[in-house]
Amino acid sequence: MKRTVCALVSGGLDSCVMLAELARRYRKVYPVFIRYGLVWETAELQHLRKFLRGAKIPRVQSLTVLDLPARDLYGAHWSTTGRKVPHARTPDEAVYLPGRNLLLLSKAVVFCALNKINTIAIGSLDHNPFPDATPKFFREFATVAGDALDFRVKVIAPFRALPKGKVLRRGKSLPLHLSFSCIAPHRGLHCGRCNKCAERQQAFLTADVVDHTKYASH
Repeated sequence: MKRTVCALVSGGLDSCVMLAELARRYRKVYPVFIRYGLVWETAELQHLRKFLRGAKIPRVQSLTVLDLPARDLYGAHWSTTGRKVPHARTPDEAVYLPGRNLLLLSKAVVFCALNKINTIAIGSLDHNPFPDATPKFFREFATVAGDALDFRVKVIAPFRALPKGKVLRRGKSLPLHLSFSCIAPHRGLHCGRCNKCAERQQAFLTADVVDHTKYASH
């Protein structure tokens, strides 16, 4: 069993399952949630806390919440305004947030250097089409960040070869209804109509797992 790992978590299906799997391989797993200033983060963080309480995964440490405001970068974007959010039939490219993994990892790697944690885990999947989610990017980021901090670090993406349905099936014993995957929450619930809700619903169907998520609309 390895020593420690920092897990970048969003509260979504993938990062929740990733936490459980990392806890089988590491003595201590440090979940880190980074607030970007996006419209869904309040609901997302609430669900993540509920999941952590409900799942009670051994070796997972207390949640660390860090801030990295990006509203000044994104301006009047759908992710900051909640208007014209990509709907269920939009392609994955519609939900692209420029530089998101680059910014998140930059904050996380400083946290790791300060706390002597040499591995960062991120929950990217096989269909992720974005340039800051490739194995090449993760390798090169780790090299540059390690040089900048004089600290050896690596970035792992344990689900990079898996589709969401297979990840969900691997975590079906977890309280996944407490996870959160929506980009247009309605009163703290999944909206049931956005791109991410559709992706979530399809994953449950593909995995042949009953979806106990509460949606504001079906």
